[in-house]
Amino acid sequence: MVGAAAVVYRVAGLGPMAVAPRAAGRAVVQLGAVALILAAALAQLWSAALVLLVMFGAAVVTTARRVGAGRSGGWLTVSLGAGAVATLPAMLLSGVVPLTGVAVVPIGGIILGGTMTATSLAGRRALDALSERIGEVEAALSLGFAGREARLEVIRRTAADALLPGVDQTRTVGLVTLPGAFVGVLVASGSATQAAAVQLLVLIGLVLAQSCAVAVTVELVARERVRRDSGPAGTAHG
Repeated sequence: MVGAAAVVYRVAGLGPMAVAPRAAGRAVVQLGAVALILAAALAQLWSAALVLLVMFGAAVVTTARRVGAGRSGGWLTVSLGAGAVATLPAMLLSGVVPLTGVAVVPIGGIILGGTMTATSLAGRRALDALSERIGEVEAALSLGFAGREARLEVIRRTAADALLPGVDQTRTVGLVTLPGAFVGVLVASGSATQAAAVQLLVLIGLVLAQSCAVAVTVELVARERVRRDSGPAGTAHG
């Protein structure tokens, strides 16, 4: 498959032939290292929690970079934290997810990954909207709107756009795709009913986590806690 992808790159002019082999090689190295680390980390709950903490830090850095928020991207810790706090404690305290490393890390990783994607999309689109529609913000300010309200008028719709992929995935599960959690349980010799239960847990958890994270992100942008260091978006202060 790697070889075939390289040939397609070459024939279709998609880029250098080495793109697919390099990506595949990097994936092998990274997943090999992760497998070795997780084999040891999942044995204890405290080490599993440490793995999740490292994953959380990586998610914050990745999100800030995707949004292009510079130093203010550190505020996105609040967004990602809101998503995690809204879902993981309820899953763990209710006993739905066992307090074991082998359960906590995969479920937590899926929730965190989906939350990171939604937060990145919400932040980037909100900041882009402020840059492109700065005239509307200034018009609202001239009409007496406070700075936060003026910016919210412009960026509120971007929140729905950021949530759409997750909502669509939940709506179409089983009809268009069989997501990873479902397939993973089946491959691990679980029943179809168990696989469906795990997948529903993940999807509903993602909807809640992403909703909370996007809501916080939009609020942070509206209050200019998250902003781009340069450009017209930073000029509209209330």
